[in-house]
Amino acid sequence: MQQIDMSSKEFLDEMEKTKKFTDKVCAQFGWEYHPMHEVNEGVIMGLSRNKLLYGKRFCPCFMTEPDESRPGKYKSVDDRICPCKPAIEHEVPVDGKCHCGIFCTPEYVKENS
Repeated sequence: MQQIDMSSKEFLDEMEKTKKFTDKVCAQFGWEYHPMHEVNEGVIMGLSRNKLLYGKRFCPCFMTEPDESRPGKYKSVDDRICPCKPAIEHEVPVDGKCHCGIFCTPEYVKENS
């Protein structure tokens, strides 16, 4: 497996892009970040790592695997590309947060701050 230097300029630049991406997701859906900063930072780091390794912001909480139909490409085992369909359709509206915890309803944030 390819290793990524998390202090490299490439990784830090990708983290900045991912932060802007997650900001846009929050604005688009009316969501807020998890009240625990560590949750958000960990997920943003995972999304950035997956973007560099696999070319997509696969959810860091789920496995990725080689896509047998497209050599050299990867896919999420559970179709989890951020923001994933399960989060949009079920997890955030019903549970108040997505599986990874980064995206939350304002009500969830208020209750858990």
